[in-house]
Amino acid sequence: ALECALAAFDLQGEVITTPFTFASTPHAIVRNGLKPVFADINPVDYTLDVNKIESLITEKTCAIVPVHVYGNVCDLEAIEKLARKHNLKVIYDAAHTFGVKINGKGVGDFGDASMFSFHATKVFNTIEGGAVSFGDKRLRQILNDIKNFGIHGPEAVRYVGGNAKMNEFQAAMGLCNLKTVDVEIAKRKLVVERYQQNLSGINGIKIWEAQPGVEANYAYFPVVFENFKHSRDEMFKTLKENNIIARKYFYPLASDYDCYKNEHNSEDTPIAKYIAEKVLCLPLYSDLPLAEVDGICDIIVN
Repeated sequence: ALECALAAFDLQGEVITTPFTFASTPHAIVRNGLKPVFADINPVDYTLDVNKIESLITEKTCAIVPVHVYGNVCDLEAIEKLARKHNLKVIYDAAHTFGVKINGKGVGDFGDASMFSFHATKVFNTIEGGAVSFGDKRLRQILNDIKNFGIHGPEAVRYVGGNAKMNEFQAAMGLCNLKTVDVEIAKRKLVVERYQQNLSGINGIKIWEAQPGVEANYAYFPVVFENFKHSRDEMFKTLKENNIIARKYFYPLASDYDCYKNEHNSEDTPIAKYIAEKVLCLPLYSDLPLAEVDGICDIIVN
């Protein structure tokens, strides 16, 4: 979905984004013939640090692709103000934020476009797939063409598109899951609140908290081990030994991938590098028994 959204704007040059993200974010940029420029994140919600963006803007910059990490919403107002100042497109990677609202408004209403992931692990899923939200009605036909090999009509191919169509089975799964997504989020909230009860106030552990004014979807529960008695990697190993699979999400940074590290230096984004080496996402799904949450927390604390 992000690849199609970028293609729809026919961009050229550099795109500022975060290295603290899933591989698909920089890949979508590069596969459109664009160059990712990695900006650092802020240490509070792990989204793009708006104070680090402007210094990276050059005459080659054409867009900003902020990521709503873990369902945390970026500083929308500051980013879009900066984009207007420099005449840049803003395309949000909202893969983690289906159902999230800020001050009562859906996150898909911001920027020039937003993309959502409907992968099987997401709060709302169609097994695979995604969607793009946008306000400019002209994009509708362009995106419809791009997702179908660039075909505009029976005898017209306007774009170098691909096969990004959602199949009928996936769409049917989505319609089924859409009926219960509010219940899914409510049940996830209970799990998150149990984690918070068990892990809050522990020295050396920073836990996820909902942002003010944001109606969260409880997609992830990241824990940052800062000066804790055990390192993140030690905790990961101990949990795994107890058949509990946590995720080093996101480690390594995108700028440290084999395909990017020759052109980028993760030392240029020290906060992102620090968080990537300290964070662990604990198991979170709607039917996770609270007794198991307690057990996970006992292992961490003890």
